[in-house]
Amino acid sequence: MEIRPAGESDGATWERMRQRLWPSPPDEHALAIARYFSGRAKEPLEVLLAIDEQRQAVGFIELSIRAYAEGCKTDRVAFVEGWYVEPAERSSGVGRTLIDAAETWGRSQGCVELGSDAEVDNLDSAAAHRAVGFRETGIVRCFLKSL
Repeated sequence: MEIRPAGESDGATWERMRQRLWPSPPDEHALAIARYFSGRAKEPLEVLLAIDEQRQAVGFIELSIRAYAEGCKTDRVAFVEGWYVEPAERSSGVGRTLIDAAETWGRSQGCVELGSDAEVDNLDSAAAHRAVGFRETGIVRCFLKSL
């Protein structure tokens, strides 16, 4: 398994996996990916792909730096904004390898904590986080009120 930064030639593959993780209207992910490669995106700061022996991308992790993450003590936290592994590759170590790479990236950015989150009802994601060493720090409901 190889972990490497996403390049522009990976855009379509990354978009396909993003769509599976976060179903969205057409072109929404393509626009976000174009912003990332043009340097205009605030986040993610880094995108890593998991590449299998057949040279196929089988997962990705999107990373940023946050000033605050629930349960973290520092004000510069490496954060997992998105983490996806193709269903056929789950429970094979791909997810753990991506998290290991995220930890290395976070340390290279001067961070001492790695944060992440998952939707309250996404029990599979919660289990995956626990399996790679995360501990749950709380459950948050987010609200929005237009002004």
